[in-house]
Amino acid sequence: MTPDLMRAGAVARRAAEERQIAATAGRSGGRETSYSRIVRPGELDITHGAILYLDDITVSFDGFKALNALSLSISAGEMRCIIGPNGAGKTTMMDVITGKTRPDAGRAFFGSTIDLLRLRENEIAEAGIGRKFQKPTVFEHLTVFENLELALKSERSVRASLFFRLAPEQLDRIGETLALIHLKEQAQKKAGLLSHGQKQWLEIGMLLIQDPRLLLLDEPVAGMTDEETERTAELFLSLEGSHSLVVVEHDMKFIQALTHGRSRKVTVLHEGRVLAEGPLAEVQGNEQVVEVYLGR
Repeated sequence: MTPDLMRAGAVARRAAEERQIAATAGRSGGRETSYSRIVRPGELDITHGAILYLDDITVSFDGFKALNALSLSISAGEMRCIIGPNGAGKTTMMDVITGKTRPDAGRAFFGSTIDLLRLRENEIAEAGIGRKFQKPTVFEHLTVFENLELALKSERSVRASLFFRLAPEQLDRIGETLALIHLKEQAQKKAGLLSHGQKQWLEIGMLLIQDPRLLLLDEPVAGMTDEETERTAELFLSLEGSHSLVVVEHDMKFIQALTHGRSRKVTVLHEGRVLAEGPLAEVQGNEQVVEVYLGR
């Protein structure tokens, strides 16, 4: 893991903490007192510190409870790792957050003001939630640069655009993203010729260039080489603080790389609800977690 990326991640997290402190400075009385703050409709409000609230979310499919009164809170600027056996409800949870699945009961809020259950999928994406699925979905016949160009927030409704039509700040944004996702040297390469791991990075870059506040990442290192996995850990660490990340993964070595030496929480899901939550060492020592997921 490169020292410069580790330092960048630490700086970004400190900046997020300072912004949070500044936002709450001069207030007392906790959650209730911030209700006097004027918030414009659709504006993300993270005054209370959390960017995502799930409260008693229940989803049933033909009598089977994929989520069973699931409650979860993610802090602004936090990177939360979610683990658990197949069928634990991890994908269904992300489906609810992004509007793909409507719950039978419960509440889901982005910040304290945006009710996710009242929004459609495209509205949730526009509000600032980006999702990366396990299988990368990129435009394989286009170059890496063109994929990022099409993903630009301001360019979504444009049928086609040539490089010379991009504003200087847009070109800079694409260049910064290429460097961040380790694909600067592959900018003019067709996306279909990239390795599996590089396609994963490109899709992450396509999300990042839209400037989401919350990233949902479903098994982002599945199928990657060890080197690609390590680079992906570096990338996520550099994003922490400036973005909030929810990382669903089975690769415990990768989870350890993201949490090693830090006080980050790991959430374990089982049968549609939280089985355990806390530092990785703590959940790894939980007898129930060992029994249903980690094994001995």
